Amino acid sequence: MRNRTVKAAVVVMAGALALAACGTNKTESGGAASCDVSKGTLVIGTISPLSGNLSAVGLGIEHSADLAVAQANEKCTVKGYKLSLDGEDDQATPQTGAQAATKMSSDSNVVGVVGTLNSSVAQTVQPILSGKKIPMVSPANTNPSLTQGKDPANEKRQFDNYFRVCTTDTFQGPYAADYLVKTAGKKKIAIIQDGKTYGLGLSQAVADRVTKDGGQVVDKEQVGENDTDFSGVLTKVKATSPDAIFYGGEYPAAGPLSKQAAGLGLNVPVMGGDGIFDPKFIALGGKEGDLATSVGAPADQLQSAAQFIKDYAAKSYKEPYASYGAFAYDAANVIIASLAKTLGDSGTWSDTQRDALIKNIQSYSGTGATGPISFDQYGDSTNKVLTVYQVSSGDWKPVKSGSAES
Repeated sequence: MRNRTVKAAVVVMAGALALAACGTNKTESGGAASCDVSKGTLVIGTISPLSGNLSAVGLGIEHSADLAVAQANEKCTVKGYKLSLDGEDDQATPQTGAQAATKMSSDSNVVGVVGTLNSSVAQTVQPILSGKKIPMVSPANTNPSLTQGKDPANEKRQFDNYFRVCTTDTFQGPYAADYLVKTAGKKKIAIIQDGKTYGLGLSQAVADRVTKDGGQVVDKEQVGENDTDFSGVLTKVKATSPDAIFYGGEYPAAGPLSKQAAGLGLNVPVMGGDGIFDPKFIALGGKEGDLATSVGAPADQLQSAAQFIKDYAAKSYKEPYASYGAFAYDAANVIIASLAKTLGDSGTWSDTQRDALIKNIQSYSGTGATGPISFDQYGDSTNKVLTVYQVSSGDWKPVKSGSAES
């Protein structure tokens, strides 16, 4: 409570100011100029795993999008509106992701969605959001079929509302294979994958390039994403005497697989894509010398990401921004900037604006935390930068970074 000795005149003045603020529907945000939010609230959604094995990555996506929304509100970016974030947990499963997308598509105030993490979840989410013309900008999906269809010989855009700010496995797979065969000198590669959309697609891209590079795929095996005992598969792999193992999947299985491989005397590096690039891979058993590719360059080495990293730290989120935080921040800002362009200084949001919003995202061009951002005719990122990391002294260290070619 206020001190009762405060002078009446001060109390009256404070009340008058409060009434004036209510009457004009303006808010003060972080010391910035007053924002007119008289037209209401519009929602940016996120769909990512907020619980389960991949929650560390999913929460980094949600928090980073939240940061973008908070900054837009401070700057009064969308005239007449306040933005809010709706973070939905897809539990890294397609069915739950579909439920989250259905919920968001029923809300006319949802203007766009940042997500998903998993390509398999994206496959169920895409048609649901497309039906309501809600733009979806993924920070992490890398399977090429999400944009160009399942037939590489007959590329056809699947959904005009779908975009991504990361590159795809069309580039990531060859980049990984080139490093293994040409740089690391690993000629005999065993491939293990988890059967999911991401793991299967990435592994095939790696296999194709290994052969093209003059290497040999000595074995191909499949495991379940929730498997914990890989002894049977690894015994088969060991019989082929590989120089390296490529794992198509994510870190919850990849870490234990690497540990068990070493336990069986398979003293070769395990390599994966961006799905294993997380500190938890090492905590779960990833060993010295293991490798991973990931989209973009290391955020902490990018001048363009310095302010994002500083601002994220200032918000004191409990979880780190993780592998895709900078990409999620950029994805949210693409939606926000395109929304501001769509509405201008005096426009009013309605479903009739959705086509224009999608068109403005398609034509977006700018620089984000991850570097230059724009989209090709499929909605794919034109930024093809990838990085190879290696486990060294218990941490991921970048060993090669550059723009990839398919």
